[in-house]
Order: sequence, then C-alpha cells, then structure tokens
Amino acid sequence: MLSNPFTLSFGEEPSQYISRHQQINEIIDSFSGDTPTAHVYMISGVRGSGKTVMLADISDSFSQKKDWIVISVTPDSDILHSIAAKLYSIPELKKLFTSAKLDLSAFGLGVHIDTANQIFDIDTAIEKMLEQIKKKGRKVLITIDEIVKNDSVKYFAGVFQILVRQKLPVFLLMTGLYDNIYNLQNEKTLTFLYRAPKIALEPLSLNAISRSYESVLKVDRVKADQMAKLTCGYAFAYQVLGYIYWNKFIKKKSSGTIEDLISEYDGLLEEYVYEKLWFELSPKEKDIIAIISERGTVKVEEIRDTLSMTSGNMAVYRDRLIKKGLVDGSRYGYLSLKLPRFGDIIRIWI
Repeated sequence: MLSNPFTLSFGEEPSQYISRHQQINEIIDSFSGDTPTAHVYMISGVRGSGKTVMLADISDSFSQKKDWIVISVTPDSDILHSIAAKLYSIPELKKLFTSAKLDLSAFGLGVHIDTANQIFDIDTAIEKMLEQIKKKGRKVLITIDEIVKNDSVKYFAGVFQILVRQKLPVFLLMTGLYDNIYNLQNEKTLTFLYRAPKIALEPLSLNAISRSYESVLKVDRVKADQMAKLTCGYAFAYQVLGYIYWNKFIKKKSSGTIEDLISEYDGLLEEYVYEKLWFELSPKEKDIIAIISERGTVKVEEIRDTLSMTSGNMAVYRDRLIKKGLVDGSRYGYLSLKLPRFGDIIRIWI
C-alpha cells in the first residue's frame, strides 16, 4: 500500500500539492531580470494557506540556477551572523573569500590572515562578501519564513536596505501572517517595506482541487467536486480532507460518504488551526466573527448596528479581517466567513 500523499504537517512540502504558478513566476521574473523590478517580496496569508510551500517552491527554483545562492534563516536567530556563516560554509565561496583575503575570524569563520585587515563589524563583513559574490556574477536570495517584528529582524532589514542601495546582488523573500508583516512595515525606520511588493495568498482553484482528488483518490468527478467545495480552496483543508479520505477509505479498502468525513475533518481543522486563529483575535474581532458565524452572509451595517460601532471603526475591523484572510468582503456591503467550516466550529465556543 502506498503511503498517504497528503500531510497534516506544517512547513513540510507534501508529495501532493497544488502549485501557485502565476504568483511564483511573478516573483522569479521580478528577481531574475537584468534590471530587477524588486529586491524584496512578502507573502502573506492565514495559517495553513500555503505560504511555506510556496516559499520552498521558489527557493528550489533559484537553487537550480547556477548563478544563484539561496540562504534560509529564521527570524529569531542573529540573522546577519547566520547569513555570514551560511555563505562561508559553501566550499566554493569559502575559497573565494579566502583568496580575496577577507579575515572573518572575529566571527568564528576561517582563520586569522596576517596580511589582511581583520573585519570586526558584521555589516561590513556581509558587504565585503557580497562584493566578492557580485564580481563572480552571482546573486544571493535570503528567505525568512513566518517573519516577526523583533530586534534581529529590524536590524537586518535596515542593513538589507543599505546593501540594496549599494547595488549589491542580494534579494529577500519573506512570508508571514498579516499582523506580523503589518507591524514590521510600521517600524518608522523601515518605510522601504511599504513599497515592497506583497502577495496575499488567495484560495486555491476549486477545479484544481477537484481534479487532484479525482486523480489521486480515484473518486468520480461529482464526489471530487463536492469535496473541493468543502475545502473552500483553503490549502490546509485540501490536505486534511485528502488525508482523512485516504486513511478512512483507501487504506482500509472500504467505502463511504463525504458525511462520514465531517466529524474528523472539523476536529483536525480545529486542533491544528482554528483554535489558534480564534485565540489570536481581538475581542471585537471575535464579536464580528461570531455574528457572521451565526447569520451567514451579513450586511456590514447590520454588524455595525448590533455592536454599536461607528462606520469608521467598523471599516477598520472589516479591512483587518479581510487582510487576515478570515472574512470575504467581495460582495459589496456584505461579509461572510472565508475558511471552511469555521463558523460551524466556533459556534460551539461562543
């Protein structure tokens, strides 16, 4: 029996997934041009929307290009030291830095070079390393998954801005929740991030999900369509529903209906994502979500009147919930929930 092609693990590229070709190509083309149209891209989306998988897709693409070097760092590390160490750990670059007599021994990299001036400032070290990389006609892509606003990230972002101004071949790709990216952009010393292109991940194509279920799970098109609609295009839900179906019916060589999957489906969505999403909402955001979960598609003015909110205040919360990926405001004057079964699940909590 083949192993389950769907996964419940975050941060891991599943064997079965739906790629976002258009958005991926947008970033690759922007970075790859002779005159790059951007040096920074930010990918935002709700938990489980596929940010990490998309980041991995783009990283893999650049890793296969001989003139690119891909460095992945974590937001809670000493980012600049991590970048320097990872660049130095690449054998061909180590030889390059050594032949250029870059003395990086102050950072625990290499050995002291008597005939060179020792570098004691990590900003300068990164700059000198990138200068040598540029001479070889190569470029560096730095990726940070699930960005947060902390001292290390703020300092790195400030240095990165200077490196770009110096026309060094360095590029940055970050993913993050809307709130975390918003907080970072609002740092007064990092206004350049406001101008950086951003991609907010939208739901996956229901047709693509249906075709995937039809092919992988060997279900007929009618059932595949029903299952796809149940996911609402939410990437993690696509994985969860496929995972359950595989374990419940294919692995056990049994049959059943979609209704047989709902209880476990709700339980896994709640456990892996929805509890945390709910916990992270402000009291007023919870009030708005609660009303929508009880009434379905609701007029904005109805929510505003129920909660005694001003038009301006309601507009702020509406905008935030839409950007967080929790609420759909595409129908003018109305709001509805965007995530599958979210309303059914949270109604038990309120």
